[in-house]
Amino acid sequence: MDEVRRINRELVHKGAVVDFYTDTMEFANGHTAKWDYIEHKGAAAVVAVTDEGKILMVRQYRNALERYTLEIPAGSLDRVGEPKIDCAFRELEEETGFRAGTLEPLLMLNTTVAFCNELIGIFVAKDLIPSRQHLDEDEFVDVYAYELEELLDMIYSQKITDGKTVAALLAYKVKYAS
Repeated sequence: MDEVRRINRELVHKGAVVDFYTDTMEFANGHTAKWDYIEHKGAAAVVAVTDEGKILMVRQYRNALERYTLEIPAGSLDRVGEPKIDCAFRELEEETGFRAGTLEPLLMLNTTVAFCNELIGIFVAKDLIPSRQHLDEDEFVDVYAYELEELLDMIYSQKITDGKTVAALLAYKVKYAS
């Protein structure tokens, strides 16, 4: 037997964005335990770089933190299996009002490996083309442009704590700005 194996998965709640399960796990020593598991269909995020080299950021309210956050534009896939690059193109325009002339992969990120399968594809967008925001009725997003060094300072001073944003900006610095 493997050291750990799932012997049962029970759906506890089906949500709009995630589904919550209780898994029964069995261990090589014969013991069992209940583990939480959150299933997510996936997401995409974008480091959008203006012609001047600034990075577009979105400010929005996050209920889980009970505060506004500053993040790179991002959103969930419309369906399981949707290409992450298609989601990235869509979310960039929806949230910032800009379309990407070019979009290239930067990294893939599992957000919370202890209990969730969410996988975010992060892309770099350049050659931005002005368009317009297409926000959902319950979405209120402000867009700002920052120098990379300003954003790094916000990371190091704990003003930016969103994991995908931190990883994306640090990866962008290493790959494009070092």
